[in-house]
Amino acid sequence: MDIGADEFEQSLPLLQELVLGADFVGLDIEFTGLRSNLSGPQQISLFDLPSEWYLKTRQSVQQFTVCQIGLSVFSSIEGESNKYVAHSCNFFLFPTTFGILDSEFSFQASSVQFLNQYGFDYNKFLKHGIPYMNEEQEKKIKHDILTGNWRVRSSLDKDQIKAVIDEVTRWLDLAEEGDWMTLAGITGFQAFEVQLVLRKALPDVWTVPRDQGVVVKKVSQQHRWYLENTSCDRESCWKEKILLSARGFSVFFQMLVKAQKPLVGHNMMMDLLHLHEKFFRPLPESYDEFKLNIHSLFPVLIDTKNVTKDVWRELSFPRVSNLSEVYEVLNSDLNPTRDSGPVIIHASKCEKYVETKYPHEAAYDAFLCGSVLLKVAHLLLWKVRGAVPIPEPSFPLYLDVLAPYVNQVNLIRAGVPKINFSGPDHPSVRPPILILSVRRWPEVSEQQVYREFQNLCKFDVRRLTRSQFLLLTNKFKDARSILKEYRCHPTLQVSLYRYWRHSPDINCLLQVCGIVITWALMAFLLGRPRP
Repeated sequence: MDIGADEFEQSLPLLQELVLGADFVGLDIEFTGLRSNLSGPQQISLFDLPSEWYLKTRQSVQQFTVCQIGLSVFSSIEGESNKYVAHSCNFFLFPTTFGILDSEFSFQASSVQFLNQYGFDYNKFLKHGIPYMNEEQEKKIKHDILTGNWRVRSSLDKDQIKAVIDEVTRWLDLAEEGDWMTLAGITGFQAFEVQLVLRKALPDVWTVPRDQGVVVKKVSQQHRWYLENTSCDRESCWKEKILLSARGFSVFFQMLVKAQKPLVGHNMMMDLLHLHEKFFRPLPESYDEFKLNIHSLFPVLIDTKNVTKDVWRELSFPRVSNLSEVYEVLNSDLNPTRDSGPVIIHASKCEKYVETKYPHEAAYDAFLCGSVLLKVAHLLLWKVRGAVPIPEPSFPLYLDVLAPYVNQVNLIRAGVPKINFSGPDHPSVRPPILILSVRRWPEVSEQQVYREFQNLCKFDVRRLTRSQFLLLTNKFKDARSILKEYRCHPTLQVSLYRYWRHSPDINCLLQVCGIVITWALMAFLLGRPRP
């Protein structure tokens, strides 16, 4: 089910009911770009501590925006053993533009091509996207609306607003009290702004929103005063409606946070960064503060990428590269619990996913996340129980077996493989760092070192000294291969990096200590009385 700005407010009560009754919620987000093309030390690297990775990625999140959010709300069916219904929704989003609130964001060409390849509706994103804002923006716009301290800038530009006022003014010259006209095609959030402008500029009109546009009625000033002070359309009430419309998807985000349901994604770190930045607060500079905020918003996170990595390794499933392939494997004969696992059905209005695959459509991927979670949890339960009969499965039982994976979110290209949102991060399990010593190759660069090894395996490269470089990979076999291949190389010598042996800081300290000890010894010897 696709939801744009026109359908969103009418859908809120149903969405709230679904979330409150859910066992968990699957999530997927599409962006206008993934990562800025940063160079040099600003590129993410396997050398990065989680805090360094966060600060680098934070810049990209601030640069790009969310264009589509997919949610798949999974609820167990009462009276049906291990059976779930999934309500899957696509939300097209576009940043709120009202008064002085006018966000800037970038498009990344590769991301645009990628989404276009899979049929993304850019027209719905740009023309019918649901507005949204974070708490900081909401505080500012709420103050401006309730105090009347605002001006037209974004939703409709000044020329369009002027054209609307001119049209209504010309009509007023000929109209009699009680006559009305319709400004066609102005609906949704823009209708609020047009009404706000007209009521402020023209004291003898009254406006009413309708499905086909904004209806403008000529009234006396006495009748205008009566309408403003006695109807349910009083200005204070009306401004609250404007704020509700301007907040848009942020209203539902706060409902989702309040419901405190487990949130499930696949490789969901970027999703969490954008949720914080776009709907909660601007990302803080502190990595620890970011972790605490996310844990407060969503106390139970499950990243199916993190779960399936362990399962694939233990059960020797064929290697797969994306969420769709994980789903296919779990639905195949390779899964020993395929026939005994949970039954998942699509809710009404979500039937398009029954027979047809829509990869990288956010709601479809959110559905895959939830389905993979249930199937993997059942597989883990079967593995733990062994020959012991499995009691009637339930989602709380699945959560018990998933406990080691809760709040562990996969991290791509960093010094640790995952982030723990409910405690300290786990130590690195990466292969050891290697040190490359270069001979007879003056002025060699990191890029040249990278190209030297890239045909054999991929390493991240970091300069240590003028002729020494650190090499790091995420595959143990690549580290062993390089150590073996370059054991007797005449120009490039590769060995295991030992901090106490190779660190320039330690070497400098040892040299200083050596000098101090030498001078002390000489002073002692020279200062001794001669016999």
